Amino acid sequence: MLTDNYYVHCEQCPRKCGVNRLEKQTGFCRETDELRIAFAGLHFGEEPLITVNGGSGTIFFTGCTLRCKFCQNYQISQDGFGKVVTKDDFVQICRSLQNNGAENINLVTPSHHIPKIADFISAAKNEGVTVPFCWNSSAYESVETLELLKGLVTIWLPDLKTLSSELSAGIFDAQDYPDKATKAIKWMIENNPLEIIDSANGKEKMISGVIIRHLYLPGRFAETADVLDFLKQNADGKACISLMNQYTPIPAKKGKIVEFEDRLVNSTEDSDIQDLIEAYDFDYLFYQELSDDTSWLPDFKRNQPFSNKLAKTVWHC
Repeated sequence: MLTDNYYVHCEQCPRKCGVNRLEKQTGFCRETDELRIAFAGLHFGEEPLITVNGGSGTIFFTGCTLRCKFCQNYQISQDGFGKVVTKDDFVQICRSLQNNGAENINLVTPSHHIPKIADFISAAKNEGVTVPFCWNSSAYESVETLELLKGLVTIWLPDLKTLSSELSAGIFDAQDYPDKATKAIKWMIENNPLEIIDSANGKEKMISGVIIRHLYLPGRFAETADVLDFLKQNADGKACISLMNQYTPIPAKKGKIVEFEDRLVNSTEDSDIQDLIEAYDFDYLFYQELSDDTSWLPDFKRNQPFSNKLAKTVWHC
């Protein structure tokens, strides 16, 4: 694969900025051809199917194809925090995660570097990384570019944020998000059938398949109902659903919060969502218990961005 070709006139993601990232031009993602990472470590707060016993080996990339107004990782997705790494660096980070017991290598917000990451994954596999690779993204991706990851990534952890073009334009700066994300998720499901096995101590462990995440936004019940209806029709029995209710106001917002209330989910909303889940009766669905604890919010400027119970640092920029 001639990786550089994808960066000369960059059209990797749906924005198709057309900039020459090899010449250090930047488009919407604000990243050149150099791959930057902010943090890598064992994460114990992901879904049980990928956390299992040893934790998910997360690698957080700098930059993003969206600009969510409430992004908890804004320091790296929008503020540019991170360090340039080479292919050898990436391989070593993956090997360190595996050696520390990671159940998988969980690539967080990687959508703006698909060709380079595909090349780096191949190198990591050739150097003895045997745990599965997990693609943890917003799903705002082009199917044509995702094809580069076939046979390299077997676990997929996409968001389906909303099916409302108005909402996605207002808070993600991407009016076409619903169309692009649903196409990407359908591709992920079609190419990665569910394979869940029992681990050594009896916990279920995903080695292939898709877990689709949706974050409920306070006061936007109708949007969540639309998403769950889509998932019931297109993903039930073929993928796992992860419905999250931990929307949390962040300390440094990127632009004005619009179209929804900037607060925690309340108990009435939580009860309504649980009633909706029960009515749909999904084959495989995760749902968090409601909590007002916001201590999990990360600060990537610290060597340990998360609380000690959530993560163990293996590499930091």
